[in-house]
Amino acid sequence: MFEFTNLVIALCLLLGAVLYTSVGHAGSSAYIAVMTLFNLEPTVIRPTALTLNIAVSAYASWRYIRNKFFDKKLFLVLILGAIPSAFIGGHINLPSEIYKPIVGVLLILAGLRFFILANIKDREIRPVNYLLAVLMGSSIGFLAGITGTGGGIFLSPLIIWLGWNHVKQASGTVAAFILVNSLAGLLGNYRSTSELPDTLPLFLGAVIIGALIGTRLGISRFSSVGVKRALGVVLIIAGLKFSLF
Repeated sequence: MFEFTNLVIALCLLLGAVLYTSVGHAGSSAYIAVMTLFNLEPTVIRPTALTLNIAVSAYASWRYIRNKFFDKKLFLVLILGAIPSAFIGGHINLPSEIYKPIVGVLLILAGLRFFILANIKDREIRPVNYLLAVLMGSSIGFLAGITGTGGGIFLSPLIIWLGWNHVKQASGTVAAFILVNSLAGLLGNYRSTSELPDTLPLFLGAVIIGALIGTRLGISRFSSVGVKRALGVVLIIAGLKFSLF
């Protein structure tokens, strides 16, 4: 029964990776949601989500950059503030009664974002406000480090809304941002890696397969609206569960 449950978790992680990498994300919100729904401990969820994020975002970054969906200058400005902030955030271990509501709210916001993602369209490209970009990277990096997420759920809609990149260009830029952010967050609290589960190789294999599929979909076409809404529901349910129980 235990092994079967792990296989179900792995399958859910795979599906999350497919959808998230199709829009240039690594899937930490989905991984946290899945592990929450299967009642894994918060001390296990945070480092596991970051580790899975690193593996997936590394591959997704390579695929998007290889296909020239990447803004190097914007990426460098964003990580200027994000790296130190994510490292500091990763070093902070919040009490469970504070950590859980914060992550719960983030999951709910991520779920709501999937409901509106299909309606986000490319805007006219505008010059990047570099000071604002550094502040955005710093704020998102700190929040990501504390919670064990990569920050992509907040960064990509902001980049598109501000008109700094088109959707696919933003996907590659955000994927690389998530990779660096997740590495900095995990290094900030390297001691948490002692909580990584024995099933980590299984989970890593699942999300990498998901990334193989998702990046191919993201580069050639977008994910279906129905699937995005379904994941939105899952994230909201997990967020409520994380916040209230």
